[in-house]
Amino acid sequence: MVVDDQTSMRAMIRRALQDLGFKDVRDKPGAVEALSAIKADRVHLVISDFNMPEMDGLQFLEAVRTDPVIGKTVFIMLTGSADKEIVQKAAALGVNNYVVKPFAPAALKEKIERVFGELT
Repeated sequence: MVVDDQTSMRAMIRRALQDLGFKDVRDKPGAVEALSAIKADRVHLVISDFNMPEMDGLQFLEAVRTDPVIGKTVFIMLTGSADKEIVQKAAALGVNNYVVKPFAPAALKEKIERVFGELT
């Protein structure tokens, strides 16, 4: 599940994931919609932007981590800055990895492989 309020960013990440071999890539423009979608139909990986209206990436991560059903879902945070405070808060909430925008698809692949192991 790709969660980002920017349509172009969602499309780019979705395309990168498909190129890496991911078959069922879904996306949502916001964390509120994404949260209800993954509760209804679980996913193995969430890639979420930090800076979104309504519910930011940290709030979304916290909501996922505190849910007994989806709490172990792999979560990678996207952020437009390498702000240490955001990274530390995300780490404290249990983020699996983070990617600083802008990034190349190879960087995203590396972050995913650090969590899941080598993609084939």
